[in-house]
Amino acid sequence: MAASTPSLDLTDDVTTLTARLCDIPSVSLAEAALADAVEAALRALGRLEVTRIGNTVVARTALGRAERVVLAGHIDTVPLTSEPENLPTRRVEGPGGEVLWGRGTVDMKGGVAVTLRVAQQLAEPNRDVTYVFYEAEEIDSRYNGLLHVQQQAPALVQDADFAVLLEPTDARIEGGCKGTLRATVTTKGIASHSARPWKGHNAVHDAADVLARLVAYRPATREVDGLEFREALNAVGIEGGIAGNVIPDRCVVTVNYRYAPSLSEADAEAHVRAVFDGFDVEVHDNAGGARPGLHLPAARAFVESLGLPVEAKQGWTDVARFSAMGVPAVNFGPGDPNLAHMDDEQCPVEQYGACEAALLRWLG
Repeated sequence: MAASTPSLDLTDDVTTLTARLCDIPSVSLAEAALADAVEAALRALGRLEVTRIGNTVVARTALGRAERVVLAGHIDTVPLTSEPENLPTRRVEGPGGEVLWGRGTVDMKGGVAVTLRVAQQLAEPNRDVTYVFYEAEEIDSRYNGLLHVQQQAPALVQDADFAVLLEPTDARIEGGCKGTLRATVTTKGIASHSARPWKGHNAVHDAADVLARLVAYRPATREVDGLEFREALNAVGIEGGIAGNVIPDRCVVTVNYRYAPSLSEADAEAHVRAVFDGFDVEVHDNAGGARPGLHLPAARAFVESLGLPVEAKQGWTDVARFSAMGVPAVNFGPGDPNLAHMDDEQCPVEQYGACEAALLRWLG
């Protein structure tokens, strides 16, 4: 650790700690200073087993409890903007009360602050806890700190019964997440001069059948662990043609399939290929979803302690990485996800305290 490592006082109230975390810039791939500060603060508690992998910090209790749970959050942010300036943070009065304004206040240093406060306050939680503070969530998945843990030291995480990812959910519980698949559907024609189209075959016109299948498609709603996940299959791009006087010999429609976590990645690919049977289909990206596991004792206790309804996570988050390691997970954290990455990113101060209190009820 560098001699100039910034310090964190985990006894600060959760909003002050959030502001301190945000004011240590940690744009993806530049998280070292914040990772140093988090590691130093956790080691100073003197009761956690702390492991550092790159700029990811994992801290574990070793109390011999019957269950183990994970609290996790990423420490990186998207880049700052200058108009308006995202940092330093500041408290301002909003229409509904005081908010903390600045980069990371929503996505997701509030969740990181809540997790650090729990680690500081609970010397003997009622379950063993693995605290994960990971790097590079906001960029290409090959840099993702959870992926590095999964590849290099999976035993640090995969012995857990349940995980909570403190991504912003407006302080509501969102169970699991949907999978996401991106594929291209290609039609092939014969190029010719547009003045003599009968000499060729128009691949763009053939794409009408691809689009017609999408228009006629009726997505499923699947119940998984008591939650309803609404699937979706849509065209998200189309490309074809090389010049204004040439009949296109190729057209590519990019489609995105968001699928329920009851389907495997292979199931999802097979479904897309069946929908576009007869066309050239190439899958470029396929990330499976995560079951919420609400039938498990730790998950039931979590929901009962919070006293909040549970909704299905209709997007994709890193809970899927926990699912891949055999750990069901939910999303729960402060901040409106619609404000993540925005120039005016901000979070109601009361949500930080509400999330902290909820986790203390569950684990205290």
